[in-house]
Amino acid sequence: MAVLTGTLFLLAVFAPLPVTAQTTSFPFPDLSTPGTVGIPPAPADPVIPFIDLTIRNPESGQEVAFSLQLLLLLTALSLAPSIIILTTSFLRISIVLDFIKRALSLQQVPPNQVILGISLFLTVFIMWPTFDEIYRNSFQPLQQGEISVQEAYRGAEAPLRIFMYRQMQGNPSNIRLFMAMRGMDRPNTLADVPTYVLIPAFILNELTVAFKIGILLFIPFIVIDMVVASALMSMGMIMLPPVMISMPFKLILFILVDGWGLLTDQIVRSFG
Repeated sequence: MAVLTGTLFLLAVFAPLPVTAQTTSFPFPDLSTPGTVGIPPAPADPVIPFIDLTIRNPESGQEVAFSLQLLLLLTALSLAPSIIILTTSFLRISIVLDFIKRALSLQQVPPNQVILGISLFLTVFIMWPTFDEIYRNSFQPLQQGEISVQEAYRGAEAPLRIFMYRQMQGNPSNIRLFMAMRGMDRPNTLADVPTYVLIPAFILNELTVAFKIGILLFIPFIVIDMVVASALMSMGMIMLPPVMISMPFKLILFILVDGWGLLTDQIVRSFG
């Protein structure tokens, strides 16, 4: 009985409707003529541009020079993140912030993305005068066609060289080290120092300064760790990790002295 009822229900649902006069009164389009539903009309002009990917001989030497310039530009863009990291204040700031994170015994807070974001915006804040000078002396005249690419490169290189040299005025030993390794004479002015010597010397100087700041940051927190470890040992709590007890005291000390404000202020002043 159930099978019969189901069969009648399916026949009732899927049975074709009776054809009446009203259903035959609708006009049906002629599918054999263009412009109807079946055959769309051919477009008058192609809307997709033609892309030529063939390999051919250059027509002139100027075309070859433009291709080489484009290749060099793409290479420079691929190396731009490394250049920005190693020739600006980003290197020192990121290392110092990572040191303070480790000194506070913090593992995942703040995340590395936050540390890098803070380093990036502090770098923009510190390097803004240098970036502004590069924009006014290099990018803007090149955009207006007043100078060539070579002149724009020299205009962008000079402010960065001055910034890097100012960070090493108190300790030019790294410059002397790389000059000696290349067998060059002792420089008298900044113009005597090539850029390929100045950049690695600046990197070593930034690493040295960042590690010195990291040592100073670790000292007060190491004292807290030693006090907490001695207290736990005196009470016989050997199995209790000292880091678990000392971390809240470190955070309390860091907040009471306005640690983020002091750290940011000293980082910015270190580039003065």
